[in-house]
Amino acid sequence: MTVKVTKPAINVREELADLRKPTGIAGEAMLRAETPQEQFNLIGAGHRNMLINGAMQHWQRGTGATAVGSSGDYLPDRFKFWESTDGAYTFERSTDTPSGFQYSTKLQVTSADTSLSTGQYAIFAQHLEVQDCLSARMGYSDAQELTLSFWVKSSKTGTYSMTLHKEEGTDYFCHRTFNINAANTWEHKSFTYPPNTLSGISANSTGTGFRVVCWLAGGSAYKSANTEGQWSTNANRYASDQNVNWMDSTSNDFYITGVQLELGKVATPFEHRSYGEELALCQRYFYKRNLGGIGIGNAYQANAWTYQHFVHPVTMRATPTTTYTGATAGTWPTAVINGVGSDEHKLTVYHKSQGAVSDVYIGSNTPLIVSDDAEL
Repeated sequence: MTVKVTKPAINVREELADLRKPTGIAGEAMLRAETPQEQFNLIGAGHRNMLINGAMQHWQRGTGATAVGSSGDYLPDRFKFWESTDGAYTFERSTDTPSGFQYSTKLQVTSADTSLSTGQYAIFAQHLEVQDCLSARMGYSDAQELTLSFWVKSSKTGTYSMTLHKEEGTDYFCHRTFNINAANTWEHKSFTYPPNTLSGISANSTGTGFRVVCWLAGGSAYKSANTEGQWSTNANRYASDQNVNWMDSTSNDFYITGVQLELGKVATPFEHRSYGEELALCQRYFYKRNLGGIGIGNAYQANAWTYQHFVHPVTMRATPTTTYTGATAGTWPTAVINGVGSDEHKLTVYHKSQGAVSDVYIGSNTPLIVSDDAEL
């Protein structure tokens, strides 16, 4: 028995012509994109960076060189710096940056410590809220990889450590290392942390879920060998035993910008959010308000109380700690009531979104800056 099979003839010329047919505006644009950044912009793949102010845009507390203390200090919004050695270092805003960035954070050793004791350290970190860490699925079988990338420059070459410290529930640590290969040269670094299936982040709260910690220097209590890329409850795995002692010379500086933490195993191009969006994210934790102008409120009686109401620009993470700059104890501001009068009144500031109430005495015509701090 013979079976005869036939198939339509193929016109090679027509098939080649089909390859030249348009794929649509979006398809053509994707095919013509020359860089990953162009492709990400085309598909709208935003909100990848879990960190805030990674491009060091916002410096609400100031920009000049500031000494770092042992209890931790902020200057660039959302980044906290510690120093607990026999030396000292400062941090400040810098315009020395890689291409595509306006600012970096510069660190400078001002007093050296050439021999660290067991529990000494010099570090900086950003804390992430628990509710912003849940997408990493820590503690579950489908826990996600996390990839960190950044630009860095330093006069001191060698090995440094970047650690993920899970704080909610049981503390777990996982460090990765990076090398400064060439002194005084901007270098781009990226690496991936393995999934943490050992311990989860169970609560949906405003506390600290985990933090990203950069180790500039650390004593033996925090360092161990052959544990890179492993999750552990041992604090002595916080950093690599190969970590340099960046505090060993007043010639040492360190610059960083473009810091990004994202889900997955691929370091994508840095996500530049708008200036206003990034500022609003920062103000959830800290903001400053200048009250040197006219406030709207009501008065109880002459020479007594004036109540003024202020609403936070965004809902803050928690009830803030309020401080005042320019306050003068024992003098009251002048109030104009219904367009007339010049009675002096005590000023009471109500914080609407979190309910904090505070009184302040200020001198007449004295600029008053109110700082509300709800940092992690």
